[in-house]
Amino acid sequence: MNWNASDMNLFLQQKDYIDTLVVPLLKVETLEEKMKASASSTDFLMNLVDYIELQFKGRIMVSPPFAYSPSMELQQFGEVLAGDFSKSSFKHVFYVTTDSDWTTINIQGKVLWLPYIPIEHMDDRLKQSILEDQLKQLLPQLMEEWRK
Repeated sequence: MNWNASDMNLFLQQKDYIDTLVVPLLKVETLEEKMKASASSTDFLMNLVDYIELQFKGRIMVSPPFAYSPSMELQQFGEVLAGDFSKSSFKHVFYVTTDSDWTTINIQGKVLWLPYIPIEHMDDRLKQSILEDQLKQLLPQLMEEWRK
């Protein structure tokens, strides 16, 4: 389910079954020489999150992406997000990112980091295969949290 009006109506009716929130975290690079990689990373992450949502529809809700710039203080940003989401009914919160800096942040919830793969020039079949492989890497972490 996605954070939109129609899915939110369904979520509110079935929130006892939808116990997981996936939060995309997007680093927006502002230096011209890093903008292309930043945009490519965003494409990859949002495609992966869409794929995760498709695979676990009825179990997860995907929040709108949260974007930040390099000068933002990640620990504080993460604590604010985690604090706000801790007031929700979600039992599990996963922060998905391609920014390795999040692996050093200690926040409530689980940070799922993976390096981005430039997919913008791939055909759909190859892109699908890459997304499947990435989900296979994340699946053990998701399952571990769901068992708790």
